Amino acid sequence: MRKNRRKMPPFKAELVRRIVNFETSFERVFLAQVKISLIDTTLTGVYLYLILPLFGVELPFKLTVLVIAFIVGLIPVAGNLISNTIIIILSLGASLYVAVASLVFLVVIHKLEYFLNAKIIGSEIESWELLVAMVVFERIFGVGGIIVAPVYYAYLKNELKQQKLI
Repeated sequence: MRKNRRKMPPFKAELVRRIVNFETSFERVFLAQVKISLIDTTLTGVYLYLILPLFGVELPFKLTVLVIAFIVGLIPVAGNLISNTIIIILSLGASLYVAVASLVFLVVIHKLEYFLNAKIIGSEIESWELLVAMVVFERIFGVGGIIVAPVYYAYLKNELKQQKLI
């Protein structure tokens, strides 16, 4: 039997191309964010389970903090703020010095993340662009906008590049 090999109509071809483009954008951003969250959670675990105990400090709820750090770490930028806030509050329960040390440690980790983020995602999306997109999407769509902003922004930027508009 001979296969019927018709060429796709232009609308369908463009729709399929855009769906594939969106899928690729989603996959890139999501997998990169999982990697970044794993690295962040690992470094946080080293801090909570190795570094602080070396100085005689035992924070409560360490495992819970790590689980929360990983889950909220999947949300770019905002996730770090949430997990950092939890760690600082728990550190304040130990002492002001532990809270300051935790803050310094977390700032250093997240500065390292900028380099990792650029390496993992690539230099196609700048951190400031992503932050602006997240703020705009949050204003338009609420909390859910923060979560979907990185994917839609990566998709939009990819579309604009393919059309040679940027």
